[in-house]
Amino acid sequence: MTTTTKYIFVTGGVTSSLGKGIIAASLAKLLQAQGYRVTIQKLDPYINVDPGTLNPYEHGECYVTEDGAETDLDLGHYERFLNVPTSQANNVTTGRIYQSVIDKERRGEFLGKTVQVVPHITDEIKERVQILGNSGDYDIVITEIGGTVGDIESLPYIEAVRQLRWDLGDNNGIVIHLTLVPYLSAAGELKTKPTQHSVKTLMESGVQADILVCRTEHDLPSDLRRKLALFCNVREEAVIQSIDASTIYDVPNLMLEEGLDKVVLQKLNLKSSKPDIARWNQFLKRHKNPISEINIGLVGKYVELQDSYKSILEAFIHAGAENEVKVNIESIHSEYLNSDNVKLKLSHLDGILVAPGFGERGIEGKIDAVKYVRENNVPFFGICLGMQMAVIEFARNVLGIQDADSTEMNPETKNPVIDLMEDQKSITDKGGTMRLGAWDCDLKMGSIVRDIYKAESIKERHRHRYEFNGTYKSQMEAAGMVASGLNPDTGLVEIIELPTHPWFVGVQYHPEYKSTVANPHPLFVAFVKAAFNYKKKHRGVSMAQNK
Repeated sequence: MTTTTKYIFVTGGVTSSLGKGIIAASLAKLLQAQGYRVTIQKLDPYINVDPGTLNPYEHGECYVTEDGAETDLDLGHYERFLNVPTSQANNVTTGRIYQSVIDKERRGEFLGKTVQVVPHITDEIKERVQILGNSGDYDIVITEIGGTVGDIESLPYIEAVRQLRWDLGDNNGIVIHLTLVPYLSAAGELKTKPTQHSVKTLMESGVQADILVCRTEHDLPSDLRRKLALFCNVREEAVIQSIDASTIYDVPNLMLEEGLDKVVLQKLNLKSSKPDIARWNQFLKRHKNPISEINIGLVGKYVELQDSYKSILEAFIHAGAENEVKVNIESIHSEYLNSDNVKLKLSHLDGILVAPGFGERGIEGKIDAVKYVRENNVPFFGICLGMQMAVIEFARNVLGIQDADSTEMNPETKNPVIDLMEDQKSITDKGGTMRLGAWDCDLKMGSIVRDIYKAESIKERHRHRYEFNGTYKSQMEAAGMVASGLNPDTGLVEIIELPTHPWFVGVQYHPEYKSTVANPHPLFVAFVKAAFNYKKKHRGVSMAQNK
């Protein structure tokens, strides 16, 4: 729609975790709903090359794109809101920036010049920011800058923004600054000083905010908006309130009410129209008005931090809305689960999801959980490591192979039903070396999953090193565990299921990464439906209990 790609930079002040990613995704949704081709990228100021080697407690989940990039979890929000795949170009870290510049220096590309933060690091940042814009695929690129204005590690990014605004010219690049307006209950008032200081800090780096988005627990009165506009050098209509919402999916409507999209398009000299978000609001209506509810147990070992399983939790929201069911998630730490307490901890649940993860901690608890749901016909969904635990449990308790294990947990096992993939055996570096990104999978005729996907072949995203050991496939299948999804090139078992069980599916890939508001993932939709049917059969359920 536009002849020149426009750029929007989203910065944060005072404190991180203000929700820059949700604001960026919500704005992008409103612009997309007006016909603009929009994408969002995240610039992360940490020195890790990517979050692939970070502990989930440290940084939340590691999100994986179609092209196999291990990225920040905010890219999951971008995809869930926009229903458009992201790529390696959508997430850039300081580690990747410096690695690229140092590699260029070693190749002699700087012709003997002294390599410095300005201009070499900032030039590299500017180049990465514009890769998506120069592709010709987008009218507007929104760039979220991680961290907080004033942080030492954020300075090169802010300087690159200053330069880019100059390079791009008038009406082609704007800055949205997200700040906190705290409420002091003792005084009974909202305080603007943190926002004023944050904007001042940004201006000290040569960048003037065009729009303020103010996170707040209370409505901002007009006199306070005028005060912020005056002291922060922005128009009053560009002071946008972002009040706490009951769900992140309310934020696009809240930003629409505040006129964020109108102000942005006006400043970019672009035409504004009424956004078509009818489909989005249909989802919201179903999400907020369920006809019933179910309880799902999420068995994992990073359950203390919800962001560790962010995509899974959001996929349940999408699938719940599709089924008009509220999905209550009960987090169960696998490290504290055993054969003695498994019935007590799981018997009240309508379905169990055994989550992904790495390492041996909490493994036996996951196996005990699988055994319980398999024997008691409770709907089961295993993802990545969860699928592998289902294979081990079946081998031990159905095939009678007592020492069946994974070489990840027990390298000396005599029966490695889960083993390191052949192409992983010579790898020593940890980062970016797993089986990553989208891979093909052929679905077996007559299987549960073929009926769910309504397709012969699918493409799903992976992040793993270990696999179902094909040596045991015929033995497993003879005992009733069907390998219902295979990679057509390698023969790798991607999906297992138990046809005699009401709903028992394990997948080697991560379906949660592809679930969006517009397209809830079919496996999650089917699992939620199975859990609801289980509840109706075993506990009875009022169809209008939440009306």
